[in-house]
Amino acid sequence: MKLLKTAIKATIEAGTEIIILYKSGLIETNLKADNTPVTNADMAANKVINEYLKKTDIPIISEENKAIPYIERKKWHRFWLVDPLDGTKEFIQGNGEFTVNIALINNGEPALGVIYAPVTGELYFGMSDIGSFKTSVKTAGKDTEKLIQLAKKLPFPGKGKRNIVAISRSHMNKETEDFIQLRAVKDGKPEIVTRGSSLKICMVAEGTALYYPRFGPTMEWDIAAGHAIAKFASKSIKQIQNKEDINYNKENLVNPDFIVE
Repeated sequence: MKLLKTAIKATIEAGTEIIILYKSGLIETNLKADNTPVTNADMAANKVINEYLKKTDIPIISEENKAIPYIERKKWHRFWLVDPLDGTKEFIQGNGEFTVNIALINNGEPALGVIYAPVTGELYFGMSDIGSFKTSVKTAGKDTEKLIQLAKKLPFPGKGKRNIVAISRSHMNKETEDFIQLRAVKDGKPEIVTRGSSLKICMVAEGTALYYPRFGPTMEWDIAAGHAIAKFASKSIKQIQNKEDINYNKENLVNPDFIVE
């Protein structure tokens, strides 16, 4: 529970730094070597998160930290996996659909996950011993004990019966369209809902979406926290091609195509 509380505090404080820059309009954007955008908000959030997580003496893999050679990290049986600002494109576009993601990985599997949406104040968390929950910083404030106390268990009762499909706001493609059409034979006419960042996984975890398919490259830090929350809400993330589980700390940190349901 102590590690969960640390991760919750880290996501909220990182979100505070992000919102300061988001509201100020003083956003600086650069392109990384892989041609993806990074902002001063990514880096500010990453600094805060590292300050919190380093106190746990558990190694950290973060999108914005220096890459750690596989020969070193393959020895890690437990580590933090962090995306300090998931949905950088949404952040730059100003639509509010971005999150702070922190996961704890044990032996290649998610053991804990926290996702915080700074604009709405929504906070999701999941852990093997307790299940998954949703709470609100705008309702409960930043007090960790109160946030946990007021949290509602996922999935919400009575949800998940309609064929609502969550898809990426920024990465829709023909493979996704074809997959949804094929599933419609079994699930009925789909209602498509677009969301940015890891909020799509959270929709499945809470039962407001039936499934979320993803065709195209994502990184381990993009989905690990959401994977934990979905998993402990009795949902799953499977590879589309072979229906096997998604594992973490691979030599290549790129994920295969997957479906959350």
